Amino acid sequence: MMKNKQIRISTIIGNNAECNGDFSAQGSARIDGSVRGNVTVSETLIVGTAGNVDGDISAQAVIIGGEVIGNITAPDKAELTATARVIGDISTSVIVIDEKAVFQGKCDMNQEVPGKRQKPGTRALRAGKKSAKAAIQEALKEVEEASREEAFSEAEGADTGKETE
Repeated sequence: MMKNKQIRISTIIGNNAECNGDFSAQGSARIDGSVRGNVTVSETLIVGTAGNVDGDISAQAVIIGGEVIGNITAPDKAELTATARVIGDISTSVIVIDEKAVFQGKCDMNQEVPGKRQKPGTRALRAGKKSAKAAIQEALKEVEEASREEAFSEAEGADTGKETE
């Protein structure tokens, strides 16, 4: 669970409730029932252990304890508890996946870092690329020269009547 932050839930979809279609709510929401459609919540979304969402989720933060089949976008944080089952991609800045949770998809945690510094060794890498390119050109020249020499040797052998190997 998210620590040091109280979550005030303004909307609840109960245990046996079904929502067929997109669902959106202001504030935080908890789903213990079933939603077949996309879910958009302005703050935190909690999918309880009995909860099921078949669609994409968009919220500032998510706590998943049930099943989600769809992509999740949660800029602040995504937390998958031990009972979570997520089949889809997650885009977030912070992710917590408990042991025994099931997550099948990819996680995108690309973050804009102010004053991003260059990784050490990047110049060496670039120099390596240049030298690799030069090495390939050099190898191509060697092959070309070898072909010319072979053609010249064969032509010389034909003039003298000798065969070359």
